[in-house]
Amino acid sequence: QVQLMESGGGLVQPGGSLRLSCKASTNIFNAYVMGWYRQAPGKERELVATISGGGSAYYVGSVKGRFTITRDNVANTVFLQMNSLKPDDTAVYYCSARRFVSYWGQGTQVTVSS
Repeated sequence: QVQLMESGGGLVQPGGSLRLSCKASTNIFNAYVMGWYRQAPGKERELVATISGGGSAYYVGSVKGRFTITRDNVANTVFLQMNSLKPDDTAVYYCSARRFVSYWGQGTQVTVSS
């Protein structure tokens, strides 16, 4: 069982930045593919970005060039740096850890509004 704790959400104006963090409770953090997903009101949960234990990253097209996913395998933490935020980025953001099965955090709200 892996527990995930997200932090860093909040309210930001369009064009602003936020950095999300997610700390995992596991002794083999680098064995997990870590990811960020989001769910906007009335919509299904969607993938935002993933990163392998070795640092290979994948981004969904709508966030490419604006978001950056990184990980610290010593601190057992994955980050999502979000720049040039748009109102369409408003959602609850969830951290995930995947290795045979997937684990999820409780989510953190990101609201982009003027």
